[in-house]
Amino acid sequence: MADRGPWRVGVVGYGRLGQSLVSHLLAHGPELGLELVFVWNRDPGRMAGSVPPSLQLQNLAALGERRPDLVVEVAHPKIIHESGAQILRHANLLVGSPSALSDQTTERQLLEASQHWDHAVFVARGALWGTEDIRRLDAAGGLRSLRVTMATHPDGFRLEGPLAAAHSPGPCTVLYEGPVRGLCPFAPRNSNTMAAAALAAPSLGFDGVIGVLVADISLTDMHVVDVELSGPRGPTGRSFAVHTHRENPAEPGAVTGSATVTAFWRSLLACCQLPSRPGIHLC
Repeated sequence: MADRGPWRVGVVGYGRLGQSLVSHLLAHGPELGLELVFVWNRDPGRMAGSVPPSLQLQNLAALGERRPDLVVEVAHPKIIHESGAQILRHANLLVGSPSALSDQTTERQLLEASQHWDHAVFVARGALWGTEDIRRLDAAGGLRSLRVTMATHPDGFRLEGPLAAAHSPGPCTVLYEGPVRGLCPFAPRNSNTMAAAALAAPSLGFDGVIGVLVADISLTDMHVVDVELSGPRGPTGRSFAVHTHRENPAEPGAVTGSATVTAFWRSLLACCQLPSRPGIHLC
């Protein structure tokens, strides 16, 4: 990636998305100026037979020994809560679980560590369509409301707390509708698109962006994301409005759609080309 040696990249998490990233890095990393230096997973046994032993990191606290330039988290928000600030001591961080930033303590710790160690926090936009447009409209003061609806088959949800006990009485059930901050703790793996929207629109943030989670038994092979936004009323009394509808093919029961995997790889490449400056940056 241009005027320096290869970017040394570590991957934290070896689920479907982590496996795809590791495969891409091993196959295409050298030609792109990227060197995979470690892979860590909470269950090390999952890496056996597919990750070269020399790349398997047994203790996440020892990641500094691998001298990474960028650590990519594709595990669970708990990793960001527990280890995000420590990772920033050694490298830039690409967050694949932005729902973690709905916790204000975690967000503050990441910002403080980013400033102290002069490393960037990058956040993958994932399945959020129109991120740049949302950011520009928000920065210009033209965003009044933002609503993100995510619908899929009930088997595609990984819910916790009260949402885990929620039942779907019919073929299509709204499980949650309200501020994104209230959803993230109970749907940490199904609210990342909404969290990215909250970060793209800081004037609204996690408390102003509305998230809607819908269980729909007809969506056996896709995730559907609708983004609806509006601006203030103009001279005619009408408001600027945009509504995007995204159908993302997904294997039955999968948390991550196939197009999101591709988008995340592009985010990884993008953040390696951006300046490493403190703060939280969508990519």
